[in-house]
Order: sequence, then C-alpha cells, then structure tokens
Amino acid sequence: MTEKLKKMRSLCDTLNRFAYEYYVLDNPSVEDIVYDKLYDELKRLEEETGERFADSPTRRVGGEPISAFKKHRHINRLYSLDKSVTFEELEAFDNRVRKVANTEYTVEYKFDGLTMCLTYRNGYFERATTRGNGTEGEDVTAQVLTIKSFPLAINYKGTVEVQGEAIIRLSVLEEYNKTAEEQLKNARNAVAGAIRNLDPKITEKRKPEILFYNVNYIEDDSLKSQMEIFHFLKENGFKVFDFLRVCKTLEEVKNAVNEIDNSRKTLDVLTDGAVIKVNDVKVRDSLGYTDKFPRWAMAYKFEAEETLTEIKDVIWQVGRTGKLTPLGIVSPVDLGGATVRKATLNNYGDIQRKNVKIGSTVVIRRSNEVIPEILGAVGGGNDCTEVVKPTVCPACGSPLEEEGANIFCRNKGCKPRIVARLANYAQKDGVNVEGFSEMTASQLHGELGVTRFSDLYKLTVDDLLRLDGFKQRKAEKMISAIQSSKTPELKSFIYALGIEGVGKKTAKDLADEFKSVEELARADMERLLQIPEVGEIIAKDIVDYFSDEENVNEISELFELGVRPFIEQKNTDGVFAGHKIVLTGTLSEFTRGQASKIIEDNGGEVLSSVSKSTTMVLAGESAGSKLDKAKKLGIKIIGEDEFKRLVNA
Repeated sequence: MTEKLKKMRSLCDTLNRFAYEYYVLDNPSVEDIVYDKLYDELKRLEEETGERFADSPTRRVGGEPISAFKKHRHINRLYSLDKSVTFEELEAFDNRVRKVANTEYTVEYKFDGLTMCLTYRNGYFERATTRGNGTEGEDVTAQVLTIKSFPLAINYKGTVEVQGEAIIRLSVLEEYNKTAEEQLKNARNAVAGAIRNLDPKITEKRKPEILFYNVNYIEDDSLKSQMEIFHFLKENGFKVFDFLRVCKTLEEVKNAVNEIDNSRKTLDVLTDGAVIKVNDVKVRDSLGYTDKFPRWAMAYKFEAEETLTEIKDVIWQVGRTGKLTPLGIVSPVDLGGATVRKATLNNYGDIQRKNVKIGSTVVIRRSNEVIPEILGAVGGGNDCTEVVKPTVCPACGSPLEEEGANIFCRNKGCKPRIVARLANYAQKDGVNVEGFSEMTASQLHGELGVTRFSDLYKLTVDDLLRLDGFKQRKAEKMISAIQSSKTPELKSFIYALGIEGVGKKTAKDLADEFKSVEELARADMERLLQIPEVGEIIAKDIVDYFSDEENVNEISELFELGVRPFIEQKNTDGVFAGHKIVLTGTLSEFTRGQASKIIEDNGGEVLSSVSKSTTMVLAGESAGSKLDKAKKLGIKIIGEDEFKRLVNA
C-alpha cells in the first residue's frame, strides 16, 4: 500500500469514528471545522489516486436522480407483526406461547416509519432495500447512502441482513418545514417520501436516520436471543434505541408496555406502540410463522390513530398566500378520542396518487391533535366520482395558476386571502390583538371593508358597534387591544407581515440580524443567504416582498399610524444570563411557554435540543431522551423546585 493509500485509510477510519460519535452516540468529540478539513483532505487524495475505499465517507454524498427503483429479493422474508390493542389479547398471545415453552420476552418501542433492510457482505455495506411485500423490496441504496447514522463497514465478516426503521425526528421535521417550499404533514409520510424518492438529494435534505432493532439473517446463525441481536447491533456500530426490557412474566410485560405508553409522547420520534418478542431464538423456531406473522412476536398498539371512513366531498380552501388546499369532508368517525368530520389532502397530485374519489372509502390518520390526513383510498364502487381540479378560484372566481405541485389564486382582493392575512397579522405570535379571531377578520372585511393591516388602526368604537355581536364594552375592548398592538417585538411584526416562507424562527433570526424593518427591506439575496436558516427560496420571497411597492407603502402607513416594532433588550444580569437551557418532560406549575419566558426574562436562551453548547437542562416528569443525553454529556440538570428557587432568589 502506497503512502497516499495509507493516509486515505487512516482518514477513513478517523472520519468514520467521528461520524459514529456524532450520529450514533450523539456525543461529538471534534468541531465541524476539524471534520470538514479532514474530509476535504480525503476527497483530494481520492481524486489524485483514483481510488476509494468501500467505507469511505465520501460515498454518502447524494448523487444524481435515478430513473427507477430496482427490485431486490431479501435473503430471509421480512414479516409484519400481528397486532393487539388490549391486555386481554396479550394474555391470549402469552397463553399460545407458553403451550410451547415457558420462556421470557423482550419489550421495545414500535416506531412509526419505513421498514428498511440493509445487507452486508465481507464486512462492508452492500445495499439497502424497503420491506416491500416481505419477500421482495425496492433497492434504495442511493438514497440510504446519504444517511450518516449507519456504518459502511462492520466487524462481522459474514453475510448479514439487518432490519431497522427509517424515521425523521419530529424536531428535524419542524425545522425542515420552516424553510420548505411545500410543508410535510407528518413524520411518517415525510420519511417514506424521503427514502422512496428517485432523487437522493431530496433524501439528504430531509435528514432521515435509521433505528435498528433486528438481524433478519446472519450467515453463521450465531445469535441465540433478542438480547444477543441487540448487542450485536450496538457492537457493530448500528444506531439502536436504548430501551429493551427483558420480562419473565406477563405482568412484567404489561409494566414495560405501560412504561413505553407513559414516556412515548415526550420522545422526538413518532411511535405508536410496543413490540413484544420471545427472547430465545430456539423457542421462536418452535413457534414458527403464519402466512403473515411470526407466532413469537406481537405488536401492542396504543390508542388508534387510523381508521376507515367515506369521502363525502372535497372542497378547496384558499390561504393567505393564495394557495388552494383540498380538504376532504368525510362521514363522521371517532378517532383518537375525537369525532372527525374532515381530513386534509396536500394538493391535486396527492388526490390522484392516493386514488381519492367522492364516495370512496379512505384511511385517515390523526396525530398530535391536528386535523387528520387522508392516507389513501382502499375501496369504492362504480358510483364513485372523480375529484375535479378547479380552474377558477372557488371564492372569487379568478382564473387559477399552477406552480409546481400547487394551484394559486393570484387575486390579492380574494376574500379568504384577505381574512387569513388579517388573522395572521393580529394573532398571538403576530402583533397580538387580544380577542381577535378569523371570524372577527371576516366581519371586519365583509361589513366594514377592512382589507389592509393599516385599516385596523383607523377603526373606531362606532364602526364596531355596527357589527353583529359587538356591544359597547366589547367594541371598546377591541379598539383598545388594536391600539395596544402598536408596539410589537420586531420578530413578531416581521412574522405578522405574512412573508411567504417566514415562520416564527426565521422571523426571530431576521430580527436579530437586521435590528429594524428598514434594514431588512434593504437586504439583497447575498446578505440574506448569510443567515444560516435562510435558503434561496426564502431569501427570494423576502426580496420579492420588499420589492412590491404596495407592501412597502403599507409598512410606511403602519409606521405613520404609530406602529413601532422594537427589539427586546436581553437581561445580561439575570440568574440565567449566559446559560443555554433545554426543557424536557412535564412541569407541574408552568407550561413550556411560561418557563421559556421566565428563562429569557432572566437572561437565558432556550434551545430545542441538547448539544455540547447546552449549559443546563430543566427536567420535569417523564423526561426522555434529552435528559439521557444531558447525563451522558455531563450537563447540569435541575428540577422544577431548583428552577423556582433560582428564579425567586
């Protein structure tokens, strides 16, 4: 081996170790600048030599789009799991198992993502496939290579298939949606779309990862239990979720399931149940399989979040940007403790992909208390009718324009657009007009002709008394609230303007960077792109907004009417001054928002995730993975009592 190849080998080993520490252990040992410098050196040497090792980190770069997915046959069939929703069904499962053997079980989380199967030969990653029909899946190697949380080389040198769940963390999805041209509705669909996308660069942008939980095939049959499988995965560098309970009795299984149920809502990962498996592989072999499921495993599903119903109609809603969004009107059905009468669809292409028709039976999913989403049609007779793509705005009759996957009404005078803009401006995260609602906005526009933000500040009590439901006291309170909104924080004012793509986080970043609306209005693309969270699409939207004379004139009029956005001065002497604090778990006396405000009022900064820069973690009841990570990193952890003591002191 030449000196250059030796150097390349050393760089590969070092960079892969750094990646393992960062993406698997969540405990980086070097700064990004160090990693990047070594990566660039490896890339240069590969170009000079024309050589690249099988486990080189340069293989993980998203390549060009592929034309189609190839099929791949799994070495061993990948089975789905039988499901139970009551402990009585678990007892029946336990009785069937104990007729064969008196054995112990393992209990782990059931994650809600996309099942993946990765093949390794001679110690090196060969390919990645989806589960497909269990026997044959789609080869998604190009897409999965962009994921950095799995190893390209492992210690085991035989042939092995490992199984895991591709997921997108909820915090990652939230950050993605802040700058995304098209919002992703939930983590499950987001990761399926990321992996099953012909363009690997789309996969890379959505930042999925894989949590591994099973060895589907191993050449030497050396693994004798689920515990051994778990340790094999960890020892070979695969990312596992560090929760596995070994249970000798059904009572212990129930306790473990309850433990998962109590903590799952604090996780940064979408999970919908627990998985119970016979620990001993020999006992598994004795139990065998049905046509669909292994007889030695059972998924325990928590409160149902999916169900079937019928599509009665599809209506089109117009948002403040003019984008039309289809909404399915469904037969009322109970789902997750609520009666559901409507469910979302993304766009017309989504309707076609999911084969949704008026009269068809569809699967709907409800998650995190939001409006349910239609996942797809599962049946319907000949009397079903196609959903017609609109050509004119359902609200104002203007011709519609298609842009990418979406349909837009470009009429700025369209009533739903005006009402949504006014409601967005006045909402709590905007200038915060107390008591203002979308219904108020609709009344003001429809009966008083309010169309612009500045019109709000010209209203009088007598104007409001002309509206249904407004008596003297209510009218006076509304006018007072409107006048009180003239001094919003700059970040809130920027958000209230309704600039396309600018959410609360981006608005805060812009306020911190530019300190005034005037400075922001003068910013060009180059300056905007220097802000880490601002990409080209959002930068263009901001430039376009302030290039529109109508928008500039409206802001000038707001200022003439006394609107004065301000930058809040941070308290540099407070008890949390200099601290970067992460909140996790449930607090008994404060909401997250209240605790965050107390921290910021006392000089601290609230972070969403734990990293090496975090200086303190405030942990409440049922604190999850953030607390575990803080302990690993040696970060100071305080409880609610100490938090109150520090604040009161």
